[in-house]
Amino acid sequence: MSWMFLRDLLSGVNKYSTGIGRIWLAVVFIFRLLVYMVAAEHVWKDEEKEFQCNIRQPGCENVCFDYFFPISQVRLWALQLIMVSTPSLLVALHVAYREGREKRHNKKFYISPGSMDGGLWCTYIISLVFKTGFEIGFLVLFYKLYDGFSIPHLVKCDVRPCPNTVDCFISKPTEKKIFLYFLLVTSCLCIVLNIIELGYLVFKSFVKYCLQRYFQNFKSSACKCHNLDYVTCNEIDVPNLLQKHNSDCSRSIPQKFEGSGLQEE
Repeated sequence: MSWMFLRDLLSGVNKYSTGIGRIWLAVVFIFRLLVYMVAAEHVWKDEEKEFQCNIRQPGCENVCFDYFFPISQVRLWALQLIMVSTPSLLVALHVAYREGREKRHNKKFYISPGSMDGGLWCTYIISLVFKTGFEIGFLVLFYKLYDGFSIPHLVKCDVRPCPNTVDCFISKPTEKKIFLYFLLVTSCLCIVLNIIELGYLVFKSFVKYCLQRYFQNFKSSACKCHNLDYVTCNEIDVPNLLQKHNSDCSRSIPQKFEGSGLQEE
């Protein structure tokens, strides 16, 4: 993986992340990828050649190394970094789809292609769930494959074709143990950041939904109150006006009869 491609990849995803997501990207880039590429990769270099057993039986050392290390720890570390970083690309691809859709139809469909709403919000939540799942899964895999995160100085092997139980020595066990502890701490930190960001997005969306419902109910109640006042005015004020008008008319009619010399029978 080239440095330019890695930089462009992380900077592209960083534009559409939240503040907590940017912290997560910084932790992944500085404390995991750089540490892996600059230091950890060289610690595990030629680890099979440096794995030695106190016997010269042909094939014994190779079989014992494969038994205790079915997959190289540094390669499993690299695979973890790839799998953890991949879900973040879903957000960048979704934003690219939005931009392409607006460009294809020459029409504005979104407030901003990178605005965290609708389908992009769901994509971001899914990416967080996958990242957290991959982190936890690889930590469990590390623990199961190597019986923890500690590197012993000496292991005993009795796998054929070894004629008997032999002692095998692992190169740089203390240095490897330090790097594995560093891997464990940074992975747990990333899991915590993912959970915090997930809770923040869900809580923010819940508050937004509650506020929208509150304003909708307030608006509907205001409209109902306005309609009720209008109906009350029609039921009370209008008959009073009619009654007053009728009484005025009844007083004016006798006066007309008197002016004309006519009398009521």
